[in-house]
Amino acid sequence: MFDQAPVGVLVTGGEDHRLVYTNAAFAAMFGERPDGGWSGDGWTCGERPGGEWPAGTPVREAFPDLVRRISLDALGRVLETGEAACLDEVVVTVTGPGGASREGSFRLSLSRVPLTSGESGLLAVVQEVTAHLAAARRVRVMEKEWRRIQRRYQSMVWADAHLVWVTGPRGEVREMSQGWQRLTGQTVEESLGDGWFGAIHPEDRAAAEESWDRATERAVSLYEQIYRVRTAEGRYRHVRFRAVPVHEDGEVVEWVGASTDVEQDWQEARRRRLLDRAAAAASDISNLEEMCEEFAGVIVPELADSCYVYLLPEAIGAPPASIVTERVASAVREGLPSLPSRRKEYHPADSGFVRAVRQRRPLQATFPPGQPPFPCADNVMTWIKEAGEHSLAIMPVVVEGEVATVVVTGVCGDRPPIGPDDVRLMREMLDHTHDAVSKALRFRRNQRVALALQHSLLAEPPQVPGLELAARYQASPTAAEIGGDWYDAFTPSAGVFDLVIGDVAGHDLAAAVCMSQVRNMLRALAVDRDESPGHVLRRLNDALETLNGESTATCVLTRVERDEEDGWRLAYSVAGHPPPLLVTGDGRSRFLRDARNPLLGLRHGRPWASAVEPLPPHGTLLLYTDGLVERRGEDIGDGLERLRRCAEPLARAPLGRFCDELLTGMPLTGEDDIAMIALRLPPAGDHAGVTS
Repeated sequence: MFDQAPVGVLVTGGEDHRLVYTNAAFAAMFGERPDGGWSGDGWTCGERPGGEWPAGTPVREAFPDLVRRISLDALGRVLETGEAACLDEVVVTVTGPGGASREGSFRLSLSRVPLTSGESGLLAVVQEVTAHLAAARRVRVMEKEWRRIQRRYQSMVWADAHLVWVTGPRGEVREMSQGWQRLTGQTVEESLGDGWFGAIHPEDRAAAEESWDRATERAVSLYEQIYRVRTAEGRYRHVRFRAVPVHEDGEVVEWVGASTDVEQDWQEARRRRLLDRAAAAASDISNLEEMCEEFAGVIVPELADSCYVYLLPEAIGAPPASIVTERVASAVREGLPSLPSRRKEYHPADSGFVRAVRQRRPLQATFPPGQPPFPCADNVMTWIKEAGEHSLAIMPVVVEGEVATVVVTGVCGDRPPIGPDDVRLMREMLDHTHDAVSKALRFRRNQRVALALQHSLLAEPPQVPGLELAARYQASPTAAEIGGDWYDAFTPSAGVFDLVIGDVAGHDLAAAVCMSQVRNMLRALAVDRDESPGHVLRRLNDALETLNGESTATCVLTRVERDEEDGWRLAYSVAGHPPPLLVTGDGRSRFLRDARNPLLGLRHGRPWASAVEPLPPHGTLLLYTDGLVERRGEDIGDGLERLRRCAEPLARAPLGRFCDELLTGMPLTGEDDIAMIALRLPPAGDHAGVTS
């Protein structure tokens, strides 16, 4: 029955435990088969390798190491009492072919059995468990190591600066580390459930709740957001929240997250971003006002709730007792009262503004809402009270040794006061724009000088009975140099009135000098003889060649005088210039194109043309330079047609408004100066005139 059993079977008899039976499995573990060959894997624990253990051999002689590990006393107790015994781990050294030995672990079950001889014996059932026990030991070692690593990790994350937390499947916090309590001052009970949202900044709270609910609902693989968190000291710091879901059987059973204070990294990233934006605003814009507007837009709302930029008077020298400045830019956070950008502002001697300008260094103040500690300009004080401003910083900007501009920033509501770090960052931003601001200020000053010089070269239109006159000059906002555009009006003889518009090539001092020479020369030639406008322009062209053979210019010369029927007529000649526009009193218009000639400064053999045109009652004659109609990449005809459509509705408007509306209604490029002069005829039968 036992011969084919998968476990080893040993039967002994008598009190001295003599061998009665061993099966093949037992022989494979400890001894030889009866035929004397090696059984199993060839291992034996006998003392006579290659021999045969006959029946009746005491078991202590056949298997001494096994018996020693079990002990004869244990065998005797089982035989004497009949109580079975089980030995779970018996380590036996077994020897195989060639004398090699190994230790094996065995499990034995001992019980008393009757024998056919009438005496009692022992039945031993043996199973080798070497591999099983080795595997179990490895598992126990791994479990021990895992528990040690787990304890180490728990000790590290729960006591570290990282804020570790665990939530339920729907996102309700169940566990929150001590780091969160140290950072926020919340108790454990306050942070559980949805209580931790109470530490999020009010402006971030709705977004935090929405994004967390959406993440838990969709079971995203990774949740990551940055929010401002209130610290135990009452300030706010930026904290990154990261969480991952834990799945069991395809379902989310909990979320494990960690929050890290990233305030320093966030501040550095913001600093680089704001410096780049400030530099970009300064590099892309040459106009000082636009540059200041862009800078104020960078400050608000990133660093402050309000920002005003003031331009100080030029060459202020030592600051006087009080200062009158021009506010050239302003920006306020959405939801706060607005303030106009462009206006003059008076700053009293005891104001913080004047103090900062005198000291040439930033002035920062924190105060009860709406109650600054020093006087401010009246409209600014009103705004501070309405907005509840509680902190401000006044920063003078020194350019070329003088305080050129002043930047004033403020904060309101729950926003923390402006601190030294914010002031340093804003000063650094201003330093990044210093060169551009200096260049823009020089440009602005040069432009004012050039414009004053330009106006000094342009004569005021004379008063002519029966006619209205209006002239306008608009300098290019992108050019600091004086230009070559001009207009003129004069009476060469009684009853005759000349109207001139012209443009000398170039936009520099040389062009302005040439323009002044051409204008004066044209006046002299027109007064010298009574001849047509074409003949006058021909002689001017000859004179230009003698004066400066390289200069060119365009010009329209018109002569207005009474006709035989007591009306008005126009004689005109055009030298390379846009044609005059004639607008009738009923709103129709057309360009006068019948007297076209080449540019002045170019010699040609053709006669110079003139034309005569009757002027309708209450009509308007407009002379202008190309800056009014030209646009880069566009045909000049499109600009002329646009001017005609813009002028017709203004036929009955006062002449000054007629000119102003053209300047504001036409889509100007700003790349060129614009000069224009307009003449308005009296209504039919009205011989009285008004001049302007």
